[in-house]
Amino acid sequence: MRPVAEGARVAGAVVLGAVTALLEAVFLLLALPFLGHPNVSGAAVRLAGLEVRRLHLDPAALDLITEPAGPAGPAGPAGRAGEDRARLAGARALRFLTLRLPVGVLGGLVVTLFVYGAAMAVAALRAWLGGEPFDGMVPTPLVVTYLVVAGIVMLFIDVSGMIGVYAVERRLAWAVLAPDRTEALERRIAELSESRAGIVAAVDSERRRIERDLHDGLQQRLVALSMLIGRSRRGRPELLDQAHEEAQRALAELREVAWRVYPSGLDALGLDDALAGVAERSSVPVAVACDLDERPPMAVETAAYFVVCEAVTNAAKHAGSARIAVDVRRDGAALVVRVEDDGAGGADPAGSGLSGLARRVAALDGTFEVASPPGGPTTIVAELPCG
Repeated sequence: MRPVAEGARVAGAVVLGAVTALLEAVFLLLALPFLGHPNVSGAAVRLAGLEVRRLHLDPAALDLITEPAGPAGPAGPAGRAGEDRARLAGARALRFLTLRLPVGVLGGLVVTLFVYGAAMAVAALRAWLGGEPFDGMVPTPLVVTYLVVAGIVMLFIDVSGMIGVYAVERRLAWAVLAPDRTEALERRIAELSESRAGIVAAVDSERRRIERDLHDGLQQRLVALSMLIGRSRRGRPELLDQAHEEAQRALAELREVAWRVYPSGLDALGLDDALAGVAERSSVPVAVACDLDERPPMAVETAAYFVVCEAVTNAAKHAGSARIAVDVRRDGAALVVRVEDDGAGGADPAGSGLSGLARRVAALDGTFEVASPPGGPTTIVAELPCG
């Protein structure tokens, strides 16, 4: 059943490619006087992107996603880099559309031959079933055998032609649209540099948050505790019970701060039990589903824990959520962490908490997405490679 579905998918791609080849030929003719214009380049990139999706290729791997100008503005270095990349992507897209025109036309001829052969077979069968000759031929055993064999050979040629056209188009897309090795390495270096800068910023932000927690919470409690003990020593023994309560609160806050720095129980208990602890400490009901056959690498496990911890904390403090759902599972070679709440939505991915998580995930070559429309729900999905 799967080969049949795959064959139908390839045939559909070739048929659609024959149609788009005609449309792209019109586009290229109309755009010829305006080559080099940003709008023409952008339209070519979008058309090439549609072709790449038709061929079931990854647009990102083929460098068909252009970036806007960076913070430096169109006149700055980041803006010029964005413009250069957009111009290069447009030139590659135009070249690809031009080179695939004859391949698309060839695909259209193969499809036309297939349709013509099928129509002839149906017409012959209808005529013979009605007792009439077809093209002067009556259905003798020799004629039927000849036409069946010829039909099978033609069908084989048509199917082979469709597969060949599909393969040629895919190879052409890779050859024309894929960035060269030097450019790919330069882009990877830039991504790593950005990721490293993000990690430094995330560490500094985390240190500042720990300092605030210690200064605004634990330090004040310890000062109050010291004053209570001093007063009890000056003849107020009834204050010892209050001092004991303050000491318990200080210890609880100290444990909370320590868990934010690094969850020591994660090493011994594993991700499932550590997330259960997050659910227990949350002021909002949290349903945790952690379906893992084996423990992921330590760095991945730690990142997953902090994604859940920060997302649950944000939902409980800022979103007004009544329910939070956490789902952690393996998907191929990646660990997928999904946190969803039923709060008010409107979470800002650029905020300090979520942007810090995005940088932590990016440091592991993972992806981090936040969907939080006004009115909710808020969904946070992190994919962390385990390889």
